[in-house]
Order: sequence, then C-alpha cells, then structure tokens
Amino acid sequence: MKIGKIRGSVLIYGSLLLLPLVLMATYVAAKEKDSNKYICSESDPQAMCNASTTCGSASAPCMVDIKRTASAASVTPGIPGAKENAPFCVKVGTKVTFKSESKNVGFVLDFGSSSPFGQGTIIGGADRPITTVANKPGCFKFSTGACVSGAIYGMCGETSTEIIVTAGGS
Repeated sequence: MKIGKIRGSVLIYGSLLLLPLVLMATYVAAKEKDSNKYICSESDPQAMCNASTTCGSASAPCMVDIKRTASAASVTPGIPGAKENAPFCVKVGTKVTFKSESKNVGFVLDFGSSSPFGQGTIIGGADRPITTVANKPGCFKFSTGACVSGAIYGMCGETSTEIIVTAGGS
C-alpha cells in the first residue's frame, strides 16, 4: 500500500514539475509566431487588401484614430469593425488624416527611411490632426508613440502598425 502512495506522489509531483516547462515552451513558440506576424514580410502583402481592409476613398479621407491605451498606444483606421493596430490599406492619392479622439493626447508616427507620405515623421495630437496624401505604393511598417499631455514618466505608449498603399488611385 505504501508503494502505491509513493508512485502516486511521484506521478503528481513529476507532473507539477513538467507543467511549467510545457507552459514555457508553449509561450516561447507563440512569441516566435507573433514576431513574424508582419504582413509586410509576406511575399504579396497587397493580397490582403479588400473592401473590409481599405480605408478612405476618392471622396472621403481615411481617418486614423490614435490613442494612448492602458499599456501601449493604438492605431485604428476608420473602417467599420477595424481592430486596433491591424494592418490596413489605402489607395495612392487617398488623403489620410491622423488624429486622436482622446482628449489631451499627442502622437508621433515614424516611418523611418521610407514613407508613403513623403515625410518620415508625422507629429500631431487631439488638437492638431494631420492630413497627408498617400503617394507611394508599397507596404510600410511604422511605429507610433502616444502620450497624455502633462503626463509623468511612463505615461507614453508605443506600438507598431503597417499600412499597405495600393496603386490605381482612389
């Protein structure tokens, strides 16, 4: 009887020791998958562009809302049902307005050395929406920083997002 209890205890404790290893391996695998999620690294990123992922038109600008969230920043295009920080599309010639509907939020968008708007950095805020025209087709990854005005250290957040500019005018 005592041997049965020992075997049961070994099985339970052994399982408890293996559980963190399994959880860690699952977490690492998920992180590796997330790190390659950028659409711009795909062979044909424009293939994801359709009516439900394209913002703006010839008659209406693409409105992009930038917020400071609890843990980061978010970029949400004016597309019905759009998710925060998801890649979105615009056509060449489309006006894009970056703004913040949140009170007292300032933002910086950095496209690095390649921008679809002909400028590397866009700086604006709740009281200063920035409208620019997408004039260079391609897939562009950009970082966004958003801060609450008058905030103390740590009150800014950042995120990365992608915009695909398709040829063919709006």
